Amino acid sequence: MNCPQEWPEPIVRVQSLADNGGSTIPDRYVKPPMERPLSSTVATDMDIPLIDLAGLLGREEIDGEPSLGQISKACREWGFFQVINHGVKGELMDRAREVWREFFHLPMEVKQKYANSPKTYEGYGSRLGVEKGAILDWSDYYFLHYLPCELKDHNKWPAQPPYHREVMEEYLGEVEKLCSRLMKILAINLGLEENRLRDAFGGENAGLCLRVNFYPKCPQPDLTFGLSPHSDPGGLTVLLPDPGVPGLQVRTHDKWVTVKPSPHAFIVNIGDQIQVLSNAIYKSVEHRVIVNPNVERVSLALFYNPNGDLPIEPIKELLSSENPAVYQPMTFNEYRLYIRSRGPRGKSQVESLKNSPTRQA
Repeated sequence: MNCPQEWPEPIVRVQSLADNGGSTIPDRYVKPPMERPLSSTVATDMDIPLIDLAGLLGREEIDGEPSLGQISKACREWGFFQVINHGVKGELMDRAREVWREFFHLPMEVKQKYANSPKTYEGYGSRLGVEKGAILDWSDYYFLHYLPCELKDHNKWPAQPPYHREVMEEYLGEVEKLCSRLMKILAINLGLEENRLRDAFGGENAGLCLRVNFYPKCPQPDLTFGLSPHSDPGGLTVLLPDPGVPGLQVRTHDKWVTVKPSPHAFIVNIGDQIQVLSNAIYKSVEHRVIVNPNVERVSLALFYNPNGDLPIEPIKELLSSENPAVYQPMTFNEYRLYIRSRGPRGKSQVESLKNSPTRQA
């Protein structure tokens, strides 16, 4: 599949629509009645697990630590959890979020210098997928590469505010360390050698990228989404939410749970690539983002991904005659291109990799 070079239609910045102060949203953002936020059940008495990592930091021996079991259960049943005492300073988390808020409030002519294209998505964007006439989400974003090093191009990182790059280098370096620790924990909980998942991602050549989401105020939040239901195509996602502004909803047992961000916590979720590697022991779960009529929201989603050229398939140590491979191999580059051509489509992406019954036999 060839990667499109240009967007199929002129790009409209959602922030500009919101700033115009209209009482309605354009038809391009209105979801069909059965796909709107109020068309499904939202559970108000549930939340994703909150896990304290203090007992897992700075220790060589972690067997028997209670949080190991909590993470294992969360990965198998929820696909999502929050972590506190994770090793990243709260002050740095706040600074990282606020430099991006400052960016999104810069003059449009400054932001437009970083406008992206479907080729890599890197830069300032306002739509996902290249399907002409698609119903769009109520959000803008900024996407950038951090690892592998040959993909990092500081010319594509915002130069304003002036301390932006310094803050983000420190933040991304610290969250990368957290991802490495989490990958070891996920491997241990599967009964694997601690570096097995990381090695399957390419070790030092694994990928790390960031998508900063900006959800402007929306005059008709019941008609649209900030981000439509989807599962993350990559490996592991570490999300820095906007405190006090709930927006993320996670699907469980045919209900949607609104995540309540804890102070200086990260929200962690399993992506499609780890579901494939674990042969569906760990779950990549559908989630979505609702918008707010009174408050804007900024979140930072860091994606820890496989090296793009490596085939990803179920790890052989997890397979047996009773538990054969569920998925066909595909490189992450191939899978990512497939996703980018279609935009958010629930859980249909990873399900398309499943073997047919005859192949499993």
